[in-house]
Amino acid sequence: MKGLYPLVKREFLGYFRTPIAYVFLAVFIVASVSLTWFLGQFFESNHASLERFFVFVPWVFLFLIPAVGMRLWSEEKRSGTWELLFTYPVTVTQAVLAKFLAGWAFIGIGVACTFTLPVTVTYLGDPEWGPVVSGYLGTLLMAGAYLSVCSLASALTKNQVIAFVIGLVTCLVLVFLGWSVFNSLLLNLGLPVWIVDGLANFSFITHFEYFTRGLITLRDILFFVTVMAGSLWLNIIVLER
Repeated sequence: MKGLYPLVKREFLGYFRTPIAYVFLAVFIVASVSLTWFLGQFFESNHASLERFFVFVPWVFLFLIPAVGMRLWSEEKRSGTWELLFTYPVTVTQAVLAKFLAGWAFIGIGVACTFTLPVTVTYLGDPEWGPVVSGYLGTLLMAGAYLSVCSLASALTKNQVIAFVIGLVTCLVLVFLGWSVFNSLLLNLGLPVWIVDGLANFSFITHFEYFTRGLITLRDILFFVTVMAGSLWLNIIVLER
């Protein structure tokens, strides 16, 4: 673990050496707040909660996190610096974990920057803080799951655009499986209810919704942790081979 911290620090600070970090943070904050206030009709709802904010989080992540994850390994491969990286006393596992943890921490800053919403809700009314806290916990876990999938996609190619598309499509599938509109479509096509429900259990939305209701269950935590662990494990295998 001694060799992990310097790598995480190097990768994390690397985000802020380019305008990419500031663009990402600005877009994430503006998109999240705007969708909540306007499309989600936050003020018209006359309800002091962040439920409408959490509804849009999976969809905002769907486009922004692949943009962060696409450069994790594809850029290293394109420039040839990944071969130089492994000439240092660093294992593949340490390198994968360092890039993932740095990216996760960076996204966490974006999530933390939405603090204006809880402040606004507190000013306007008396919200239940249980769903707010658990919702933010679920948001961070889901962000880690998104990023791990996109990191794996980035390890598969040297092209950042291809990495973005692979990550986006994979995450899109994992979101759609739990979307009520998509589930209704599958039922209308004649699929049995048990198959539709089974597919929904593999969706980010299905497990994230419990957090937004104030329910923190081991099953939902294990789902996101398993997605992260499995994707990072495959990431390591891809780089080693």
